[in-house]
Amino acid sequence: MNSNWEKLKNRVKEFPQSPGVYLMKSQNGKVIYVGKAKVLRHRVRSYFNQSQDQSVKTLFLIQSVTEIDYIPTATELEALLLEAQLIKKYRPRYNVRLKDDKSYPYIKISWNDSFPRLYLARRVKADGSLYFGPYPRGQVVAHTIRFLNETFKIRDCSDGFFKSRTRPCLSYQINKCTGPCVGLVSEEEYRKQIVQARDFLQGDSDKILSELEQKMWELANQEMFEEAARVRDSWRAIKEAALRQQSTAQGMSCDLDIIGYHGDERGLLFETLHMRRGHELGSRSYFFKIAFDQLDFRDHLLSFLTQYYEDQFIPDQVLLPIDLGQDLNRLLENLLKERSNKQVMVRFAGDQLGVTLLEKANQLAQSHFIAALARQENVQEGLKEIQERFHLINVPYRIDCFDVSTFQGTATVASRVSMEDGVLAPHWYRRYRIRSVQGTNDYEALKEVLKRSYDEPQEGYPDLILIDGGRGQLRMAQEALRELGLNIPMVSLAKARTESDFAASDVFASLERFYLPGRTNPIIFRSSSMAYRILVQLRDEAHRFALSYHRKLRDQDSFKSLFDQLDQIGEKRKKVLLAHFGSLQDLIAAGVEKIADLPGFNRTLAESVWEQAQALSLRFLTET
Repeated sequence: MNSNWEKLKNRVKEFPQSPGVYLMKSQNGKVIYVGKAKVLRHRVRSYFNQSQDQSVKTLFLIQSVTEIDYIPTATELEALLLEAQLIKKYRPRYNVRLKDDKSYPYIKISWNDSFPRLYLARRVKADGSLYFGPYPRGQVVAHTIRFLNETFKIRDCSDGFFKSRTRPCLSYQINKCTGPCVGLVSEEEYRKQIVQARDFLQGDSDKILSELEQKMWELANQEMFEEAARVRDSWRAIKEAALRQQSTAQGMSCDLDIIGYHGDERGLLFETLHMRRGHELGSRSYFFKIAFDQLDFRDHLLSFLTQYYEDQFIPDQVLLPIDLGQDLNRLLENLLKERSNKQVMVRFAGDQLGVTLLEKANQLAQSHFIAALARQENVQEGLKEIQERFHLINVPYRIDCFDVSTFQGTATVASRVSMEDGVLAPHWYRRYRIRSVQGTNDYEALKEVLKRSYDEPQEGYPDLILIDGGRGQLRMAQEALRELGLNIPMVSLAKARTESDFAASDVFASLERFYLPGRTNPIIFRSSSMAYRILVQLRDEAHRFALSYHRKLRDQDSFKSLFDQLDQIGEKRKKVLLAHFGSLQDLIAAGVEKIADLPGFNRTLAESVWEQAQALSLRFLTET
């Protein structure tokens, strides 16, 4: 063990005998593990008890720890919540931690609206809406929403468009909407349409079919044959869709998540299988590069569930692959109840149906584990090739890429995107509005953004910097690092520009040229190599991120200039409007009443502003 052993043991003696979170740090002060405890002193002391069986992870962890801190909490539940927050903040090496890039698609019904509509949502929020899912792909959600809108005649227009209509839109004309925007259907009747869509999403298609069939015959008896035919078409569409729904557990009336897993010394994978009212929606896998050990599995599972259900739909029951015990089950149930405002059951899969579902989840986990390992091996080979071709001392675990975006000499912006272990890492993304450069000067803009990015960065430094550009951009980037006193490997990339560049390459070579400092000839990768795909993916992501920021600023500036064109609006009132709405579309969606309630406004002025905003918005959309 390390020389700090006795010092750490004495430090632990000072820990309180109460709930809390402990943070283990390495020599450079970096947090490498976060844990929660019902009794802090007892839990942390167990790491130093050599007589107990200890996992491989614990042995490596203790050898790396030089400092241990703690944060006391009032309850164990608070400790569990705080642990999840700190894992997200510090991203410790030895913890199971969810990445930021796996958000499920859901179907959202804006239930509290007078005339609700259906959305594709990526986050479950406590906003009074109804959420259904999660679904495996966004394409499935989009298709389902389109089907529900057409079948139940639900509006698909935006709120701003809905509030500004004076006559029915095309959807009404082709019988795909009942026209709530212009009062052609009452709130009560429209609510019935939404209720039918909700019932369908809950798997209650029999009830809907019965209601539609009854309505169809009533209309036919009244000789309203055209409307009866429309109801018949909806009845047929729902019946066909119901037949396609896969029912795995007949008679199940609750929402259920089943947690499967598979792992070995190379990693650990959790599988989430989702059942909704007896229908299987699909599954999703989460792979962690952390050695599986049965001794640590309970902690890893608890940590995974705490993070996973932070912004996902929380079902009625969660089926676990191991028995956590009554105390931990109750702790998880209290956590999920606090987040969902409903009673949630957490239990071990001990019954026959539970065992069957868990076996399926574990089988999926095993197959996805094999696929994840294959991807990991390909990525590692690609990173090693990057190391060799660029003559790096270390394998580039973290790579940062910079891109500058300018439009007609205005609103110059830059982006920094990052990869960790060959995977995009959005938590490190940064975007910059250039301050010191007037007009178009990509070189100076690049120099500014590099100096701002690496002047005492909280997140540390990358193993490699990738610059989108040629030799000129590379020289400017070198100059920026020299002024900061840094020596970070860097390379730039640009497409081949001359015929000789193309002639020098074979048919399998990529079009990108990679330039190293002090080297005349560029480096060329094969277009099929994983190294090339990693680098180009990162460059394309940097370009996308910079461009999206540039468009956002340009749109904001355009909207601000449109606010300047409103009559009877001085600088004071303009600031009030921008502070409350931000854009003309938000202002239009708010309506006259909310504008009139603002400081310095009255009903007459609000009506004038709202009408002008509509006209300006229409002109803006036409011109762009």
